[in-house]
Amino acid sequence: MIPFSPPRMDQQIVEEVGKVLLSGWITTGPRTKEFEKRLTSYIGCRKVICLNSATAGMELVLRWFGIKEGDEVIIPAYTYCATANVVMHCGATPVMVDVDEKDFNISVANVRKAITSKTKAIIPVDISGFPCDYEALNALVNEEGIKANFNPNSEEQKQLGRILVMADAAHSVGAKYQGNMNGSVTDVAVFSFHAVKNLTTAEGGAVCLNLPEQFDVDEIYKALNIKSLHGQSKDALAKVKAGGGNWRYDVIEPGYKCNMMDIQAAIGLVELERYDSNLGRRKEIFDFYTKAFQNEPWAIQPAFLNDEKESSYHLYMLRINGATEAQRDEIINKIFEKQVSVNVHFQPLPLLTAYKSRGYDINAYPEAFNKYKNEITLPVYFNLTNDNLTTITDAVITSVNEVMG
Repeated sequence: MIPFSPPRMDQQIVEEVGKVLLSGWITTGPRTKEFEKRLTSYIGCRKVICLNSATAGMELVLRWFGIKEGDEVIIPAYTYCATANVVMHCGATPVMVDVDEKDFNISVANVRKAITSKTKAIIPVDISGFPCDYEALNALVNEEGIKANFNPNSEEQKQLGRILVMADAAHSVGAKYQGNMNGSVTDVAVFSFHAVKNLTTAEGGAVCLNLPEQFDVDEIYKALNIKSLHGQSKDALAKVKAGGGNWRYDVIEPGYKCNMMDIQAAIGLVELERYDSNLGRRKEIFDFYTKAFQNEPWAIQPAFLNDEKESSYHLYMLRINGATEAQRDEIINKIFEKQVSVNVHFQPLPLLTAYKSRGYDINAYPEAFNKYKNEITLPVYFNLTNDNLTTITDAVITSVNEVMG
């Protein structure tokens, strides 16, 4: 069976993790700080903090910004549940909008319609690693009429003076927008380093801070660190530095526990060092699929490269033109019978009980459902061989023909 997305674990990673395990320091420490510095340089943003997940990163930023009950945060209906859950954890309301016709990303036109005086943030999602329309989103929140309707209720919101744009960039480490690295083109961007992501730390995430110059990102970094360690004023590394009184700390707020460990950062440092070669191979896989399906009349191939945007090549989201949801599911079953693993990304949130039971109706998001019902995600990872890719494309083509005729 060709697996869907195994992590790239090899001897180089084993050796680096082994060094950490034997170093006497395995939690947040020097390797985590080094990983943050290298990510800041790679992305070109103002500051990075690494945490135990992208989900934690998004929630901490929302809480730092003062998002609370009565506030609204605009998100796409087509995303993973984490995007909505972090908003709900803060007591705010996720306002879901439909996606664009041209790709799987949030529609800026629909965002505009959804903005109210309660809107405090927008969380666009780079589905599959393909960047959203950030120039249009940034221009939207800076329009005088939109800013005039903004109703700040925290010092951070007053300082920004407008709606926050926080990219859920879980898929898009290494993607580019207008020649800039993704993560440097919005107020905040949050990456995921989960096991199935292009760049993994087993579990993990990073918050990229790129707020306007009036914000002291070093102070925000400190604030997020405090929130990630139960509200504690010092982390373990600071407490063991020379000096008899360094053990003493305060708890400034009832925070959370979501810091990254040096064990994870050791994996991330290896992965980041070789990340460009990883992206190169992933692009080759996308090109292979594109060529294999280019003459199939049923194949709707995903957007991954144009004059403004270049994907991180995270997910190859193929759509089967004319297929119903049931036919798509049958095609997937037949592909698995041919010893190839595939997946679906994602079920739109209004299809899921947690959101459907709260009044979200999939009928309000026709484009999201239209894309979901016939979507099949194909394997993309560094160790796939061209023979594997031939097996995969043959299995897909044969299975579609078996079901669709």
